[in-house]
Amino acid sequence: MGKTALVVLGVIVLFVLIIGGSALGSYNNLVVKRNEVNNKWAQVENQMQRRADLIPNIVGTVKGIAGQEKEIFIKIAEARSKLLAATTPEEKIDADNKLSQSMRDGGLLGTGGRFLMITEQYPQLKSDANFMKLQDELAGTENRMAVARKDYNDVVTDYNNTKQKFPTVMIAGLMGFKDSPLFKADEGAKQAPKVDFGK
Repeated sequence: MGKTALVVLGVIVLFVLIIGGSALGSYNNLVVKRNEVNNKWAQVENQMQRRADLIPNIVGTVKGIAGQEKEIFIKIAEARSKLLAATTPEEKIDADNKLSQSMRDGGLLGTGGRFLMITEQYPQLKSDANFMKLQDELAGTENRMAVARKDYNDVVTDYNNTKQKFPTVMIAGLMGFKDSPLFKADEGAKQAPKVDFGK
């Protein structure tokens, strides 16, 4: 075998090693980023579960005093059930958005006038220590949800960007890596809250 053939063979081997190393690096990077997405999604689910566990306590406290708000509590309970029954990230995002809307409609998130009306109609709620504690817990949970959603969306964006760049997109396609869904705000969250102190 001549010197030229050895040089050509060496270049081919070097080229294969570079391409193989790049492909392996891209695959490993995608695995790390996918695992980060899964971890952040687990944190979102954790906050969804905390919220779902907390809501019956708040609803039960208010329900004992505000019996005529039954329709609100039924809608919130139905939305909570759908959240707990959802299995895919897309279903959970949709169910969580519907729960948020039900809570907003019922005023439990504090952004609608109905919550203020309930506490004005039933002043004993304002002084009920359990109610106040639950209200604070719900506010804290909503803040945790917002942080968990942001963290999730940050890692999803990073993962999707990495997956869609060339040449990683070829490795991702061959290895079955799929885009992850972003957690988007529900339509009701885009409207400015209406707080009515006059009623």
